Amino acid sequence: MILTIYTATTMIIIAYLLGSIPSAVWIGKKYYGVDIREHGSKNAGTTNMLRVLGKRAAAPVFALDFLKGFVAVTIIELMQYDDLIGANDLINLKIGAVFAAVLGHIFPIFAGFRGGKGVATLVGAVTGIYPPVALLCFGVWLVVLMISHYVSLSSIIAGCCFPIFTLISPKVNESIAFVVFSFATAILLVYTHRKNIQRLWAGTESKIYIWKPRRVKIDDAAKKDDAATRK
Repeated sequence: MILTIYTATTMIIIAYLLGSIPSAVWIGKKYYGVDIREHGSKNAGTTNMLRVLGKRAAAPVFALDFLKGFVAVTIIELMQYDDLIGANDLINLKIGAVFAAVLGHIFPIFAGFRGGKGVATLVGAVTGIYPPVALLCFGVWLVVLMISHYVSLSSIIAGCCFPIFTLISPKVNESIAFVVFSFATAILLVYTHRKNIQRLWAGTESKIYIWKPRRVKIDDAAKKDDAATRK
């Protein structure tokens, strides 16, 4: 029993340490000579990297943040070989690992406890527990982003859809712990995006365009036509 508690506690600590890996901070400093927390929204995350340093810097940050959440949860699978750990205990430990990893991302011990919002890490962790729900949330996130071009709004809406998808998923809706976790996650996402909500309400939130708006090309063509007509 003592060994089981010790092992479970160690894995939760490992999950926090994995979450604390400040990929945005390290990549920003090593390859671009900037502390991303001093620019843009001052968050050490994918969105701020995209705004400040571009796609080439944001892509590896997202991949690493996603991966550390995924690994933090999947290593808990090792506990299934413990005879004292049942199926419910295992999913509860995974949920604990999710919170630890996200907490590590928000308050990273390796970066002065100043991190990001933990969305990519959360997505990776949830994928490690039940991929279909994570994919549904990602689909919502992508659709909202394509329509609104607001990453923050996309994250908030996708997060709020998480408990809905959980309730309609037969493989996880029987787990009270996972249902509670899904609602807690939605609340956490809204809380961590409270400043973004204020900017959205005020109309000052920055937009992200994955591709250049088509109208720019039309405007350029119109300018060329005007120039040709004047000649």
